[in-house]
Amino acid sequence: MQQTPNKRAVIVGLFILVGLLFLLMGILSIGNLHSTFTRKVEVTAVFENVNGLQAGNNVLFSGVKVGTVKKMSFYGDSQVLVELKLDEKSQQYIRKDAKVKITTDGLIGNKIIIISGGTQASSQVEDGDALGIENQVSTEEMMATLQENNRNLLAITTDFKNISKKIAEGQGSLGKLVNDEALYKSLDATLASLQRSSAHAEKLTAAVADYGDKLNREGTLANDLVTDTTVFNDVQVSVRQLKQLTATAAEATGNLKTATANLSKASDKLDNKNTPVGVLLNDEQAAANLKGTLKNLESGTEKLDENLRALQDNFLFRKYFKKKKKEADKAAKN
Repeated sequence: MQQTPNKRAVIVGLFILVGLLFLLMGILSIGNLHSTFTRKVEVTAVFENVNGLQAGNNVLFSGVKVGTVKKMSFYGDSQVLVELKLDEKSQQYIRKDAKVKITTDGLIGNKIIIISGGTQASSQVEDGDALGIENQVSTEEMMATLQENNRNLLAITTDFKNISKKIAEGQGSLGKLVNDEALYKSLDATLASLQRSSAHAEKLTAAVADYGDKLNREGTLANDLVTDTTVFNDVQVSVRQLKQLTATAAEATGNLKTATANLSKASDKLDNKNTPVGVLLNDEQAAANLKGTLKNLESGTEKLDENLRALQDNFLFRKYFKKKKKEADKAAKN
């Protein structure tokens, strides 16, 4: 069956139309042009240096693309005003106090803008808001810092090379220590002595800790002396009494010394024949006379007793002595 020219033209037109539709869908998918038809929120940010940022670069928030760079223009003396177009659906997540910074997508990728930070206390960003800039180190500054670190590392390496050379040649204290065996042995002996001292110090510390533990142990005398005020007061009273006893003993010792001196003086007087006591002790005749006198007194006393008994038996004095006896017995009874 042979097709007519008109029917063939319609079929070709349909194929062309379908191809154009697929082409348009591919372009929209690859170029993400469908976002052109969504609502945007425009915000701005002022940078000192955009570091090669271009219009159309992506804007990311938490790693997700939320917009693009609309355009850039000079602002003030040397600053750059960057206008950003953000998707309306991401507006609720971005806060007014959020910060923006320019970075690189990967190591050698295009420049992108990162939005970060923001607190829930701040309201969501709105159309026309200006976001703050997060301070960051530029690539040039990083390279300058890296070069400076390389120079410092080179200087350190050179100094270390010179030091190692001197050590190998035996110069300086460290060089002598490495190369002089006698010095090494002396240092080793010193270290051994330090280790022994450290061990002794450790034992002393343990002993002090044990003593402190005993002081803190309840029921011991040391703990009572430290913590119990009653025991401490008793100790103070005992100390005061001991001091008083010491003072009394000292006073008694002084009195004993005085008595000893007096006895010594009395002994001297007893030895002295010119004193009455010395005469009695040293003169035999005087002692004999004194004995005779005492014997006569004793005989006189006996005779006086006999006379008194005789008077008691006499009828003239018998009544008197009975009366005296009754009074004596009554007084003894009372």
